[in-house]
Amino acid sequence: MTFESRLKEYVQGIEDFLADYFQSTSCTGQSRIVEAMLYSIMAGGKRIRPVLVMEFCRLSCGNWEKARPFAAALEMIHTYSLIHDDLPCMDNDDMRRGKPTNHKVYGEAMAILSGDALLTQAFELASNPKHIEGIPAEAALCAIHDLARESGILGMIGGQVLDLDAENKTLDYSDLIQLQQMKTGALMRTAAHMGCIIGQASAKQLAAADRYTSSLGLAFQIQDDILDIEGDVQELGKPIGSDVENGKSTFPMLLGLLACREKVRQLTDEAIDSVRQAFTDPWFLVELAESLVNRRN
Repeated sequence: MTFESRLKEYVQGIEDFLADYFQSTSCTGQSRIVEAMLYSIMAGGKRIRPVLVMEFCRLSCGNWEKARPFAAALEMIHTYSLIHDDLPCMDNDDMRRGKPTNHKVYGEAMAILSGDALLTQAFELASNPKHIEGIPAEAALCAIHDLARESGILGMIGGQVLDLDAENKTLDYSDLIQLQQMKTGALMRTAAHMGCIIGQASAKQLAAADRYTSSLGLAFQIQDDILDIEGDVQELGKPIGSDVENGKSTFPMLLGLLACREKVRQLTDEAIDSVRQAFTDPWFLVELAESLVNRRN
């Protein structure tokens, strides 16, 4: 199997699961909220986080499909964070993935509610016995706890708070690292954690997965900062230069573009080394990391 075919299998697997889940969600008289949720959750995207859940589960136990409910829950949380990020009170963005942002289509109130609903439904899904049949109760509970922790004030939300506080200030390198390890890195880390937990990986493998996603998450954010300067609007599907407009500190501002490219390469090598030491033939994770180094969107 090639990298592209496995990636396609994972993406199709998560999108089919999400489509089935929302089709079975009955909201009498509230169809507008489901429409708004689907508008964003099915808008495409790389699906990196759910792919990581499924691949780490496959590497741990061989059966990636058993991790799909947790992968879907994570993608729902990621999507809610994007909806809220785009709001006028936050980043005030008009485009996301080449389409008008949720609040531009459904209004600010419905966008807030659709984000809230995706967050809530994520935990309904991850804790629903119908969807997690065959997974030991303790493993399911540990995965849900990890997802909640990394999504909350010690993870993504905490990073978003630091990001808001940092507007129109110049952060030093260590502060910017902390911000991005929480805001961007937290959901990547929980992707690896949940895949390993559901697959009942060893402690050594869990630690390696954590190092992989910590390095990969930071590399991903630095590459994002680079693309915000020299990316193409059509390829990105969103405006460029928004970080500078919003008065945010970025890695290129602190290090320069050349040093940022070198840092992305260094972090990618660190990620690859970590999984090579703990997993048998982690070729997909190696190719995934390499693909993110050279991405243009």
